[in-house]
Amino acid sequence: MNEPRPPDISFENVTKSFGAHVVLSGVSMEVAPGEVLCVMGRSGTGKSVTLKLMIGLLKADSGIVRVQDRDVAGLDQEGLSQMRRRIGFLFQGGALFTEFSVNDNLALPLQRFTKKSKAEIDALVQKRLDDVGLGKDREKMPSELSGGMRKRAGLARALVLDPSVLLADEPTSGLDPVTASEIDDLLLRLKQSRKPTMLIVTHDNRSARRLADRLAVLDGGRIVAVGTISELEKSDNALVRALLLTEC
Repeated sequence: MNEPRPPDISFENVTKSFGAHVVLSGVSMEVAPGEVLCVMGRSGTGKSVTLKLMIGLLKADSGIVRVQDRDVAGLDQEGLSQMRRRIGFLFQGGALFTEFSVNDNLALPLQRFTKKSKAEIDALVQKRLDDVGLGKDREKMPSELSGGMRKRAGLARALVLDPSVLLADEPTSGLDPVTASEIDDLLLRLKQSRKPTMLIVTHDNRSARRLADRLAVLDGGRIVAVGTISELEKSDNALVRALLLTEC
């Protein structure tokens, strides 16, 4: 009988403050391999901080953050670099290098972290761009892309190294409803086809309803609810109910 795999992401009593401002206070949560967890909460409640802790951009004041059973705070620079290669990160604005074309934005991590030939890199970049509907836009500069196209390009770059974990920070923020739905479609297809572990920070309950296996709600630096959508719909917590019912 196979032993159960440890969670791909775990927070154990994690606290993080900036000066006197406590952002996270004793946060504990887990994301199982292949699971999609959406984290919701009011603005400024530490949702994005959780992502930065996972990739070592920030360090917890106390508690343990583990990614694929590695204590992130205990990794040296080489260990962090190796871990980050297995994690795709979709930033809010796409975070493309403005001086590089879409093609070169995707090719760069392949050139840095793999031994693939130029032909192999070109083929993989084309495939990833085709996957997100930008196959004909690879030579465009980021300034030539719409907001939705930048998100698509950012997602393609996040996936170019075939990560087993994907972190997404407000993937539909600032997009019109049609474009937001298209981004959700891409993430849903990814969930169904490649089954990566995903942690998605979002304020968009429509996205959460479509994508999440479970939902976690942050408030006052703490996880106040965690469960499936149907479980949280029965919550007597006013914030939980408001987040699930408010039209975005």
